[in-house]
Amino acid sequence: MRTLVSVLVWLVVTPLAVWAALRVSPYDGLWPWVPIVAFTPYAAAASVLALVLAGALRRWVAGAVALVTVAALALAVLPRWFADGEPVAGGGPVAGGGPVADGESVAGGRTLRVLAANLMVGSADTAGLMDLVARLRPDVLTLQELTPKAAAALDRAGLRKVLPQAVVRALPGVGGSGVYSRYPLTAGPAIQFGAFGQARAVLAEPGGTKIEVVSVHPCAPKYEGRTPCWRQGLVALPRGGGAARVLAGDFNATLDHVPMRDLLAAGYRDAADATGRGFTATYWPSGGRAPGVVIDHVLASAGMGVRAFSVEYLGNTDHRPVFAELTLP
Repeated sequence: MRTLVSVLVWLVVTPLAVWAALRVSPYDGLWPWVPIVAFTPYAAAASVLALVLAGALRRWVAGAVALVTVAALALAVLPRWFADGEPVAGGGPVAGGGPVADGESVAGGRTLRVLAANLMVGSADTAGLMDLVARLRPDVLTLQELTPKAAAALDRAGLRKVLPQAVVRALPGVGGSGVYSRYPLTAGPAIQFGAFGQARAVLAEPGGTKIEVVSVHPCAPKYEGRTPCWRQGLVALPRGGGAARVLAGDFNATLDHVPMRDLLAAGYRDAADATGRGFTATYWPSGGRAPGVVIDHVLASAGMGVRAFSVEYLGNTDHRPVFAELTLP
């Protein structure tokens, strides 16, 4: 009986220990690890239960392995729970702060409001998106899975009256994307791998700052053949050094994926992570009918502050829009 109990404990502890070892290593994964690693926060919670189980049954060697596993996964995911708390004018916290008026100066810089939404092959609720635009007043909106039909519907709904500048690459299927702005835009070369396109533009902010904006949407690694395309789409994103840049959209990746970690290390901050909201699912799988993960992001390059972040709701799509208020250098 003791042997059977020990075997059962090790059957619980070992997979989580392997998970932790892979997560903290530079291994960037083959399918199916690429989609599986997105659930690392859930594995971290399960590792605590494994530690309790090993301790309760007095399996001390397994308990030691479980303890190391808990520590490794906690170091990987817990920082997302805590806001950076960077200072703003007046001494209040930037991260998680409330909305500011158009153009208001915070911490010596002007604000830029960014909204990103995946339209699920153009089927997302047009009126719902327009309501978000009216309520959140974004300066720039990035859209993914933007079809010609959806782009035309948004034009009819008045999106171009609110955000008159646009770089639109509407395409049938999942590959379309666009950048809409209240400020002048200059189109840049799109990033294209497989059927997935990522529109790029340079925004000229009234204060004189030029900001490169990318509507991010690499391939979804749903099966093994898509993994190289997914990785290429993330690696092709501009690095954060030098010019001010904002990457916003559906990354099909969480902060537990190596290409995302490399991107952050190259000079970006994740708005959700900076505001202590890094566990708010954005969603996949099944559009909210199963435990979700954080695959939609707003990344700001070094020198830009993060004042606020929120995950919003939009009907008829399997993603939740993400919104951030950034402060410009």
